[in-house]
Amino acid sequence: MKRIVGQIVTALSLLFFTLSCFAQTAVEKTIEKAPPPLRQAPDLNIATTLASLLLVIAIIVFLAWLLKRMRVAGISGNDSGLKVITQLAVGQRERVVLLQVGEEQMLVGITQHNISLLSKLDKPLNMDESPSRDFASQLSKLMKNNVKK
Repeated sequence: MKRIVGQIVTALSLLFFTLSCFAQTAVEKTIEKAPPPLRQAPDLNIATTLASLLLVIAIIVFLAWLLKRMRVAGISGNDSGLKVITQLAVGQRERVVLLQVGEEQMLVGITQHNISLLSKLDKPLNMDESPSRDFASQLSKLMKNNVKK
């Protein structure tokens, strides 16, 4: 559904941009035929204004979607003791998530319609021993592997 809305917004943006180009060329042709005082009129018209407005709105919507998707810390207001340590997709919409809740760690199963506690870990996992999952370390590791080949 989101993809369809995005495609509609993109199509409307292109339509208004095209209309603004045609309108601008029509205005320029009219101004060239006009007497000298009208040739100094500003180059603003409604189609250009609408196209610019739609472009700004589309950028704002895209950035809001991107921030929501990235789950940037501090923006979500999620500074409590609840933290997702790691997650593993086990299906198309199912995943197993390891949560840190205060001093405890819990293994939770998440499906499309249900969230259930699988286990409370008696001994918390030390995540320093696990390989780093951030983008920069994965990219550098991938680049090192490709350079060696």
